[in-house]
Amino acid sequence: MIPQMTPMLSKSRFIAGLQCPLRLWYQCYNSELATKPSPGQQALFDTGHEVGRLATFLYTGGVRIEADYLHHEEAEKSTLKAMNNKNVAAIYEAAFTYDRIRIRVDILERNGDETWNLVEVKSSTSVKDVYKPDLGIQYYILKGLGLEITSAGILHINNAYVYDGNQIDLNQFFFFSDLTEEAVSRQEEIISQIKKLQNILSWETPPDIRPSRHCMTPYKCEFWEHCTSDMPEFWVMDLSGITKNKFDQLLELDIEDISEIPDDFPLSALQERIKKCVTNDQEFIAAELEGELLSVEHPVHFLDFETFASAIPRYPNTRPYQTMPFQWSDHILLGNGDIQHDEYLCIEDKDPREEFIETLLNTLGQEGTIFIYTTYERGIINQLAEQFPGYQDQLLDLIDRFKDLHALIKRHYYHPEFYGSFSLKSVLPVLVPSMNYGSLTIQEGNMASTEYMRMLDPSTSPGERAKIKDDLLTYCGYDTLGMVKIRDELLKRFGEFS
Repeated sequence: MIPQMTPMLSKSRFIAGLQCPLRLWYQCYNSELATKPSPGQQALFDTGHEVGRLATFLYTGGVRIEADYLHHEEAEKSTLKAMNNKNVAAIYEAAFTYDRIRIRVDILERNGDETWNLVEVKSSTSVKDVYKPDLGIQYYILKGLGLEITSAGILHINNAYVYDGNQIDLNQFFFFSDLTEEAVSRQEEIISQIKKLQNILSWETPPDIRPSRHCMTPYKCEFWEHCTSDMPEFWVMDLSGITKNKFDQLLELDIEDISEIPDDFPLSALQERIKKCVTNDQEFIAAELEGELLSVEHPVHFLDFETFASAIPRYPNTRPYQTMPFQWSDHILLGNGDIQHDEYLCIEDKDPREEFIETLLNTLGQEGTIFIYTTYERGIINQLAEQFPGYQDQLLDLIDRFKDLHALIKRHYYHPEFYGSFSLKSVLPVLVPSMNYGSLTIQEGNMASTEYMRMLDPSTSPGERAKIKDDLLTYCGYDTLGMVKIRDELLKRFGEFS
């Protein structure tokens, strides 16, 4: 039974409700149904907090409201005290309540004429659409409480800033986008949205909303796993590349299972292939795949990179979110069938790029096909060639030897248990059941980046750093060994092995 006093909105709940009213309802009444943030998602949250703290140094003479969100009334009292102190130039995490909505303002800057500037800090490099209602509801509350707001905007990262290796130049690192007019023009819409969402929170039962594309935009909903738990094994959402329009059409036809899609329903060639494989419970393999896999020059390399992209530049002559490769793995198939393994991991807190390049060129040499999985490694090589002209020719020569195993599989092979995904994490366990990422400490690339940053952290103990190093080497090597095994398994389908 829903209590008489409905929960209050907050700016995060407001944004959640705009994405999906069911998400808001669950956040307030069934939060235990949420999936915990993945390591990658938690890393994004941590980055946001780090950037937010850094932004306060732009607004000197300020005070931070320390009380957390569970002690909002205490935070409001501290905020009022700070506002009444004319010597306080800015308030960080200022707390307010109006119209049964609680907010914390990232930075509230005092002007000399008793007016204020509203600053919302974001760790992105641009103003995203989702930020606008976020700013709009804060403006609504502050105006409702009688504050005069001179400007309202988003303080975000300037990705053109190049770090010189000394102290971060905050005036260059941050860029303020003034959205005052936008915030003012949205007020009528904001009020309407608030009323709608507050009404939904008074319902005794959750809104009847079926999972669809909106569950992923602008953020993946934390209740996705719960809401999709009773979907068919071969849900139409798993049709690779399905558009919102096609998905909605199938929803209107009350079709959830891929095998039930009518023959005259317009699908792409790949989607038709998936439907046929699911309906007939069989894999698809094109004859052309054999030649593609066998058309190689020995030694055959199977290559994978790991990278990080720090919001706050770590090394001289780098930009915010610049991709920094710190690890590679290369499994090498020799002409006699033997397998060798080379690897590199930068274990020092330094710019790893030049050492990465030199060790990579050494392992790859000048001969042999290089299997990669997706075009990611190609992109990294192109970036390094641009950043290090002295190695440009050698690096670009590697690209001519690349063969994308992901693209080959997507063109020529499908198994129903891929569930529409051609990622290495989806393909490997199906083709090679003995290899499953669930047995690894590090299971995906975002987690590898996060753990690498933790390994470099001086506060991490030597024992833990050694463990992280081993986990990173195991994970990256698993990817490249997996590629070897995938090729082997596909060739077995043709009764050949090379």
